[in-house]
Amino acid sequence: MSSPFPKSSSLPGAGRIVVKLAPNNISAPESITYQYPLKLISPSSVAEQGSVLVFLLSYGGGLVSGDQINLSIDIHPQARLSVVTQGHTKIFPSAVQNIVTRQNLSVEIKTGAALCLLPDPVQPFENSIYEQIQIFKLAASASMCLLDWVTQGRTARGENWSFRRWVGRNEVWSAADAPGAKERLLVRDAVILDSANRPAGLPSLRESMDGHAIVGTLILRGPMTRTVGEFFLAEFSALPRLGARDFRSDETREKDEAAPQSPIQRWRAARLAEEKEKQILWSAANVRGCIVVKFGAATVEAARNWVGTMLLQEGSIEQHFGEQALMCVR
Repeated sequence: MSSPFPKSSSLPGAGRIVVKLAPNNISAPESITYQYPLKLISPSSVAEQGSVLVFLLSYGGGLVSGDQINLSIDIHPQARLSVVTQGHTKIFPSAVQNIVTRQNLSVEIKTGAALCLLPDPVQPFENSIYEQIQIFKLAASASMCLLDWVTQGRTARGENWSFRRWVGRNEVWSAADAPGAKERLLVRDAVILDSANRPAGLPSLRESMDGHAIVGTLILRGPMTRTVGEFFLAEFSALPRLGARDFRSDETREKDEAAPQSPIQRWRAARLAEEKEKQILWSAANVRGCIVVKFGAATVEAARNWVGTMLLQEGSIEQHFGEQALMCVR
């Protein structure tokens, strides 16, 4: 007996989010579609939120071996979108070595529009194989805040960078705004963590991570992230440098240390002490107008607290996208 219902035109794991600016100047979802194992949920938008909020989920809390996710996002001019998750994206083990779990994201951000993508980290289980490609195309005045991070696995089960392979690639492109113009690649950030195919003589993946439980990348681009990008660059410049010498006399140093500190100086001193205690290493650089921050930490919570503290201290992400955009890094 044939089904009376028409066949679906979408493929398993396919999804699409389209966000527009409503007449009342509030960002609103125009359409949200998805197919198993992908799931997208968006609460009602209100003016106080600052952006449309979408939860990126999967049935069962993770991706099973061989799952394929293909999500496209289109943000219309002046609209804003925040994408978050409800916990670690778990990558379950691959039963066979040639079965790869994949997740692809394609994003177009139009003139004056903005995306804030601050999810929980990816958690690959032992013997899992995972690849993700995220491509972002931004108009000249578009903005983006992207966080991409991966953990060592399930520490409660003794996992410590024991997955087979994790590959992540982020590309940021300047869109062709005028007729005849060409798209221009601004940043291509690729990370390959492979424990199964390491050349002879090199340390294991676990040894090469040097005690870090999590590593990640934060990419900032556009006018809405300009001040937070400058904040990261300034704080990185203020970090103590190896081999740096203090040429002050003992008397001058004692006076400087006894002098009252400003709130930002006290916050920085406390943060530096925590970075040393929690083994947080990080760097920041301007790459073709994109601020790229690389970081690692001894624990997942230390990294989460560090990212959240930095973004909350500067404040512009919460201002532009609303406090709900930061729920995964609080």
